[in-house]
Amino acid sequence: MRAKTMVYSEEQVPSQQGKVVFITGANTGIGYETARIFAGKDARVLLGCRSESKAQLAISRIRDIHPQADLTWLPLDLADLNSIRAAASVAEESQLDILINNAAVMAVPRSLTRDGFEHQFGVNHLGHFALTGLLIKNLTASPGARIVTVSSLAHRSGKIDFDDITGAQSYSAMSRYQMSKAANLYFTLELHRRLLTANKSALSVGCHPGIATTEIGRHFPAWLQLITPLANPFFNSAAQGALPCLFAATSPTVKGMDYYGPTKRGESVRSAGQAIIASQIMDETIARRLWDLSAELTGIAFEV
Repeated sequence: MRAKTMVYSEEQVPSQQGKVVFITGANTGIGYETARIFAGKDARVLLGCRSESKAQLAISRIRDIHPQADLTWLPLDLADLNSIRAAASVAEESQLDILINNAAVMAVPRSLTRDGFEHQFGVNHLGHFALTGLLIKNLTASPGARIVTVSSLAHRSGKIDFDDITGAQSYSAMSRYQMSKAANLYFTLELHRRLLTANKSALSVGCHPGIATTEIGRHFPAWLQLITPLANPFFNSAAQGALPCLFAATSPTVKGMDYYGPTKRGESVRSAGQAIIASQIMDETIARRLWDLSAELTGIAFEV
């Protein structure tokens, strides 16, 4: 008889009592579900969100389920380096055990962040690079800390366009999303290499939610948004999409540079387990070049 495959669920997340977790984009979708589950496991949860009203609504919803939840909103706009610095300065006042770089925008029309970065690359990669860099000393002060960066299946087609980093010469909304998600993984792996060199115990790991029904597709064409509800039963819910993130952040079996995703239908749905990193992401020369460019653009020295 064939052995039954273990299906990972939120019930398997161990107690997080005494830990402090900072989650970006925690008011909706995968970020909200991650915050909800951490709160239910007795962690102190910092919710990094742009909107106070949306953050407070998320906090209220979580407290309806877990009345004693320890939740704090941190104003955070990943499209604004000043906002990132302000959020990091508040988070630095607390112990920090887990940073979850979750927030993202997808397939948006071309625009620039406040600091002049192409919006998807700026929010999805540079914003999280800057936030992590500002918090890295705090993180490495906590034994066994984890930095979890959420990528996507889309990273497989991603290529860093160093010659047109702002998309001024050529812009495809989906190609730039793919580029930003590839950047997330280049960053994840290069960060862990640097943590190892510095002899730090913190782990840098990646994950992706598969195909999940969240608000990230709000900029899809109208026709695609109309038919999406018909396909939703075949996708992950936001709670299911959060499982790889939870595994990466809490499982005792996780190692640095690991990458986790769903385990069914080509990593698109259900459970959580080891995921495939596209071969181009293993190029350390590109990873170092991206790191140096990110430090230059953000002005964050990022001293591990």
